[in-house]
Amino acid sequence: MSEFANPILKTHLNHLGHHISIVYSTPYVYAPVSSHPDIYLCKLGTDPAAPVLQCRPETLEMYYPGNIRYNAVCMGDYFIHNLAFTAQELLEQARKAGKQLISVKQGYTKCSMVVVNGNAAITSDPGIASSLSETALDILLVSHGHVRLKGHTYGFLGGTSGKVGDHLFFHGNLSVHPDFKKIRAFLEKHKCKFTYFKEFELEDIGSIIEALI
Repeated sequence: MSEFANPILKTHLNHLGHHISIVYSTPYVYAPVSSHPDIYLCKLGTDPAAPVLQCRPETLEMYYPGNIRYNAVCMGDYFIHNLAFTAQELLEQARKAGKQLISVKQGYTKCSMVVVNGNAAITSDPGIASSLSETALDILLVSHGHVRLKGHTYGFLGGTSGKVGDHLFFHGNLSVHPDFKKIRAFLEKHKCKFTYFKEFELEDIGSIIEALI
């Protein structure tokens, strides 16, 4: 989890018995995303025990697209990313796992997708939604923005979120999002338990990535 994640979220997860590993900023990518887990880590599936691949930060570049090589989504039968810039290691592992590779224009793919389960996700990116419309995935398209990211006009909803076990957490107050009712209905449809925190603003922290040790 990002070193800049709100202490309220960290305390909540600790009280649930989870160990939190902190991702600290590095000098290899530009500051607004330099502590974001989804810049350095990619989980190869939605099962809690799915492997998590970690890059060597020095292999990344400071700016887009050299900093998004691991910012992919692997869910269900699909591996989703801007495949022109995906790390070769990820592509090899996805192919070995028999995943169907889907290329999207948005290189910050994980930042842009709330992965609900292996069959469902939420995104504010119309291109991602369009690219996945021909798949078996259930995709909810929501309004762009309404998420804080330091150094930018806005961040991404996917970057506020992450599954821990069978529970989806949002870093901040999801209830003020203009599409909250749609999001809540979608999560309830998929029987996904979720928690958000009214005490602070919805903020992109580079996803919450569960890795079993």
